[in-house]
Amino acid sequence: MLWCGGGGNGCGRVVVVEDVKTSFEAPKLRSFEAFGLDCLVGGITVNLKSISPASINAAIAKAERYRYLNEPEEAESICRDILVVEPTHQSAQRILGLAITDQFTGGVKDRFVEADAIFSGLAEEYARLYYTGILHERHAKAQLRLGRPIPAITAEFEDAMGYFERAEKIRLAGNDECILRWNRCARLLQALPTPIVIEEPTAFESGDIAPQRVAARAGRSR
Repeated sequence: MLWCGGGGNGCGRVVVVEDVKTSFEAPKLRSFEAFGLDCLVGGITVNLKSISPASINAAIAKAERYRYLNEPEEAESICRDILVVEPTHQSAQRILGLAITDQFTGGVKDRFVEADAIFSGLAEEYARLYYTGILHERHAKAQLRLGRPIPAITAEFEDAMGYFERAEKIRLAGNDECILRWNRCARLLQALPTPIVIEEPTAFESGDIAPQRVAARAGRSR
């Protein structure tokens, strides 16, 4: 490549420099393993840093705060860091699943299956039932906001209520959160519009006509 520059005395000069590559490839989107320490940035594998076990409690508090600030992606990232250090940490699993449901839009990209697997991995049966009910309730609400068909939304709410009823049977005394959620789902179901069934007109064949009317018509044609 030729480069022309002017000297201080006004005389120009030509300098030959090596060709440089002027085109570039857009960096690839980051993709993270579910609970691993590797990520892909621009086609290069980068090792994520690991937090110390002593910082887990503070990290949990930060994850909950980010959820309250409506930043579920930040809470999700923190929980994944915690689960690398302590894979069975119950609070981290619970917050991670909730953070994923916080991101539901009602579309096909909702990570319903992933959240379901996380809640199914909780240690206590009550927690598994209650948070699976939360999963179905939030998925139904997201579909409702998006304007999905009423029958599909109704089925999701009914699934949620089924899990809340099962959780109610094994709940501790004084813990009525599953009843509160069941009632909320019931009120939302009552508020759903009734689907309108449009009956298509029935096509009549000649064989469907009453014989008496056919005979009368034949008599008039003579």
